[in-house]
Amino acid sequence: MTVPVSPCAIGEPAFDLVLASTSPRRVELLTQHGHTFRAVPPGVEESVDTHLTAEELSLLNAKRKACAVSAFLPQATVIGADTVVLIDGVTLGKPENLAEAHRMLRRLAGRTHSVLTSVWIQRGQPYRVSVFTEVSEVTFYTLTAQQIESYLAKIQPLDKAGAYAAQEYREEIIEKIEGSLSNVIGLPMESVSRVLQDFSIR
Repeated sequence: MTVPVSPCAIGEPAFDLVLASTSPRRVELLTQHGHTFRAVPPGVEESVDTHLTAEELSLLNAKRKACAVSAFLPQATVIGADTVVLIDGVTLGKPENLAEAHRMLRRLAGRTHSVLTSVWIQRGQPYRVSVFTEVSEVTFYTLTAQQIESYLAKIQPLDKAGAYAAQEYREEIIEKIEGSLSNVIGLPMESVSRVLQDFSIR
């Protein structure tokens, strides 16, 4: 069960577990794994600093999200996460428009790329933090321009790293995934659940 709220509206009592995101995909993953939590928009802009590596960039964004919410809920265990796509040494975040989404899928078509999700889990009082990055390898089918057009018409690509969704119509574009599927969707639940146990959350 989740209760989306704004940080400005947060008051006592504090919550045991808070997701610093209102991403439907991350909310669904946590819910499917039986967690009761509150989803809170972090209210921070995601960095797109091209001088950072893919892992550094995703870690920075995950940290900023978790810290922003933890400042309002210091007694809660807060999860911040950020997902990026990496190909040819270039980090692909969320496309700014449909034209960029097309370019991203053309670049990924017929090739294997990496999906990195960094997770920053923090409790403010008493202070504790756990940080990790999960990597999965995703191979796309060779796609025609018409297939890309058809796929993009079925999803909302502008809020998704790499302009695609592993949880929606993936059989149309993805040939195989090596590693965690939930990581590609946006939150590597196998690792998240293991770390949350260290925070006494099951």
